[in-house]
Parts: sequence; structure tokens; C-alpha cells
Amino acid sequence: MLSPYARILAVPGARTFSFLGLVARIPISTVSLGIVLLVSARSGSYGLAGAVAAAYVLANAALAIVHGRLADRLGQARALAPAITVFGLGGVAVLASVLADLPTWTTYVAAAMTGGALPQVGSCVRARWAYALRGDPRSVQTAFAFEAVVDEAVFIVGPIAVTVLATLVHPAAGLVTAVALGVVGTLAFASLRSTQPPVGPVDPALDARRPPQAWRVVVPLTAVCFGLGAVFGSAEVATVAFAEERGAQAWAGVLLAIWAAGSLGAGVVVGAVSWTVGPATRMRWSALALTLAMAPIIVVDSVPLLGVALLVAGAAISPTLISTMSLVERHSPRERVTEAMAVVHTGMAAGVAPGAALAGLGIDHWGAHAAYVVPVVAGTLAVVFAWLTPDPEIGSDAPVAVDTKV
Repeated sequence: MLSPYARILAVPGARTFSFLGLVARIPISTVSLGIVLLVSARSGSYGLAGAVAAAYVLANAALAIVHGRLADRLGQARALAPAITVFGLGGVAVLASVLADLPTWTTYVAAAMTGGALPQVGSCVRARWAYALRGDPRSVQTAFAFEAVVDEAVFIVGPIAVTVLATLVHPAAGLVTAVALGVVGTLAFASLRSTQPPVGPVDPALDARRPPQAWRVVVPLTAVCFGLGAVFGSAEVATVAFAEERGAQAWAGVLLAIWAAGSLGAGVVVGAVSWTVGPATRMRWSALALTLAMAPIIVVDSVPLLGVALLVAGAAISPTLISTMSLVERHSPRERVTEAMAVVHTGMAAGVAPGAALAGLGIDHWGAHAAYVVPVVAGTLAVVFAWLTPDPEIGSDAPVAVDTKV
């Protein structure tokens, strides 16, 4: 079953750029959550923490398309290195402003600077796969499935690590780690020139005739991913609080690891299967399964039972993410795939911080059980937009060949 993965990872340079791409992508799921945990710990206000994280997320969303276009036009090395350097400086500024109790406006400015500078590494990784495997659509499809699993790992394991570091080591530890890994990983990734897609000459006339983006698909998928990001952020904070309330704080990391294990295991299987059902159908039912699986956690009252419930719920995450990303890659014009992926990834990252902040407010007022209502509501949001997402394929969800040009 794993032979397709082995085949693509045998391509020269593939393992290196995929691994460094994983490290470089860690900030997309962790920095906003790290800001929430740091600011709330220092100020005691989840409201302020959420507002600062919102400044980071909004700036990131505003410039996501710009980063994608710069990577396409200038080349990945020239686009990524300056951006991630500014990102690192912004992260240091956020830490300094919070820890030194500087005026609040300085924290907002630093957060916006950090978010606006974060480049879209995930889209760049996919562009490298498409270039490395050009002429082999089946292998490109396998590579995209593999990267969907990697994305899923980033959005599950990353926030877990940041939450554990911020709650068990120091409130700033999670944010520091996320920023540092992002800077080091992205600079290392950008230095890999041999696997970088070539940059063609820019023709303004051709650029003006670029096909329109498939916004009627991309927009609802971005909303789906926002809901998923809120599920991740809220469930992780609620799980840490659940363990603390029962005097089992050391088990918080184990519980979150069980959740991640269920998701990663399902992702490996999903990526290796040749599906006869299209990604739109898989996304809708997987999102529904995730939401239904999270609902019983609201009334679970023991650590072992919570572990079982999280394992089951985790198994529904990867199928949802993989099918969502497949829809983006399938229906966006090949000249604008990087741009579309940047928008959707930003939507997911945007959901993590408000999900965590709302769960924190629930914990403060009603306890961990009440906080688990947040991922159920967020999952319901994802379900609604999953069913509202049109599938432009004429007649059905039947699979189509993946175009290898990005």
C-alpha cells in the first residue's frame, strides 16, 4: 500500500525539500496560537490575546496572494528568504513588546508585521513536486496526497507542541519555538536551488490574460478550512484544561498525541487508496463524521475515555483535509494553484487562534467540558460550507486527472 509513497520519495532531492518544507510550515498553525497563549498568560485576558492574534492573521490573509504570486514570478529563493527574515524580526518584536509590557499598540503592529511577512511555503512545496514529477500525473497525485498528510501533521502536531511548551515550560516557549523553526526551515528550503521550478520571463500581456481564479470553489473551501482550524485550536486548549481539572496535567500531551495519531494513521491510508468517489463527496461526509465524533466528548468524564474519543475523532480529520486540498488543486487554473492554496491555507491558520480564544473563555467561565462545545460548533460550520461548496465537474464527483503544471 505504501509503495506509491516510496516511489515519489525516491526522486532525487524530494525527501530533503519535503522535510524542510514540513519544518518551514510549522508557523502556519502555531504562531497565532502561540500569541494567544503568551498574551493571555501575561495579561490574563483572552479577549486581548484574540485581538492581537487577529491582527497577525488578518495581515497574513491580506498578503497571502501576494506571496504566492511573488514565488511564481521571482522564484522561490528570491521570494522566500527576505520574507522569512522580516517574519523572524516581527516575531522577536512581538515577544519583546509582550514580555517588556510595552504599550499594546506596539504588540499589534509587531503581530501584523509578523503575519504579513509569513511566506506560503506549502504552495511552494507542491510546485516543486509538480516540477520534479512532470509528465507523470499518477505520481503527482500521490505527491499531493502525501503533502496533504504533511499539512495535516503541521495543523495537528504543531499546535499540540506549542500548547504543551506554553503551559508546561514557559508562556513564551511555544511562540519562540514556532518562529525559530519557521525561519530556519524556510531559509534551508529556499537554499535548495536544484529542485526549484524554473522562473519563466514575465510577459505583461500574457499575465493580463491569466484565467480567473475559481473563487466560487475557493471561498467556501476557505470557510471549511477556517472551521477546521478552529476545531484544532479549541480542542487542544480544552484538552489541556480537561487534564488539569482532573489532576492529570502530565497526560495532556499524551491525549493530544492520541488525537494526532488517529488523524495521521487515517491520512496515510487515505493517501494510498485509489478512490472511486470524488473529493467533494469525501469532504462533505468526512467533515460531518468529524463533527459527530467530537460531540460525545462534551460529556466524557475520564481521561481514558477521552483518549478513546479523541482517537476516533482524529481519524476523521485527515480525510477531510486531504479531500479539501484535492478540490483546490483540481479546480484552480494551473497558473493560479499556488495562489489558491495560499488562500485556503490562510483560512485554516485563521481559525486556530479564535478557536483557542473561545475555548479559553469557556474554560474560564464554565470549565473544560463547556470548552468542547467550541470544536463542535466549529465543525458544524465546516460541514455547512462543505455542503455549500460546488463541484464544477460536469455531472458528478467523478475523479479527473491532476494537471502536473503549477
